[in-house]
Amino acid sequence: MKKLYQPILIISLLTFTLQLNAQDPRFSQFYASPYTLNPALTGIFNGQCRTTVNYRDQWNSVLTSVPFRTYAVSGEYRRALASDDYVAFGIGALHDDVGTARYQQNKAHLAFSFLKQLSGGRNRTEHYLSAGAQVGFGQNSIDWSRLWFSRQYDANTEQPDLGAGNGETFGAGNTPLYPDFNAGLLWYMIFDNGGFFYLGGSAHHLTEPKITFMQTNNSVLYRRWSGQIGGQLPVSEVLSILPAVQVMKQGPSFETDLGFNVRYSNNDLNELALRAGAFTRIGNRLNKGIQADAVTIVTMLEMNRFMVGLSYDLTVSSLKRANNARGAFEVSLTYVHPEHRRSKVTCPKF
Repeated sequence: MKKLYQPILIISLLTFTLQLNAQDPRFSQFYASPYTLNPALTGIFNGQCRTTVNYRDQWNSVLTSVPFRTYAVSGEYRRALASDDYVAFGIGALHDDVGTARYQQNKAHLAFSFLKQLSGGRNRTEHYLSAGAQVGFGQNSIDWSRLWFSRQYDANTEQPDLGAGNGETFGAGNTPLYPDFNAGLLWYMIFDNGGFFYLGGSAHHLTEPKITFMQTNNSVLYRRWSGQIGGQLPVSEVLSILPAVQVMKQGPSFETDLGFNVRYSNNDLNELALRAGAFTRIGNRLNKGIQADAVTIVTMLEMNRFMVGLSYDLTVSSLKRANNARGAFEVSLTYVHPEHRRSKVTCPKF
């Protein structure tokens, strides 16, 4: 039965990709990918510099040679102002590689943010507001030569004849470079007991740039709206719960990720902390209603300046019959370089 379901899954994935070719890739560990989540998160860390790397490998269990792979990397630098607020600058890039034809999305951005302390002080809850923007460019590409069509199928050999004409008129292998603009806001509050709460929203691809391989096609990269809410709830001196919710809407697609991590920390000067948790992803089925897509199991290790996250998506939708519930593997790595002097601005640790 597995061999029967494999082509069904591949056809389903191809149909999904063709109908939603103007969508963004995303990470299950969204809270560990500030570059792709919200421009206002630029500089939201306790330190001088931050480097983040994310990698996602999806459906490798079925598409062994051509799984969906997504890479993202970003770097940020923040500088305190005389008013105890700060500005931050960043740079980030994303690469997404999909399927046999190597459909690729590439994006790069420069980022800027400004964080303002709204209120706070000694023995008072601190409130902050961050506004951020990203400006950059993107380009998509596809390798038409890796595809074959029904006209090339040889019934005698029961194999495709790649030397035969396919009768297709292809466009360019690359789309033109397109400008890309993103913006976001983030408000958060820090409590005396180490807890925090945040609420944010962002808009990506504000100009809805045209992305097409055919001059007669007017496909655009849909504007993506997203909202984030979460925090840290201390349970004891060493234990806390970090709930998080992300909601996204892009063109015809809607998705929600919600769940929590449990964090254990030794509260030492050289802090060592361990997180473990689970998240559920819910989305729409091409205008056929809402369904649960996957459950993500995640574990993260914090070692002073470093944080490493590992997660795995278990498929819970109808696709689980084809891939035996195996979905995506993901890893994140974050490094924060400390400041030379103690900052008066406190940031949450997502």
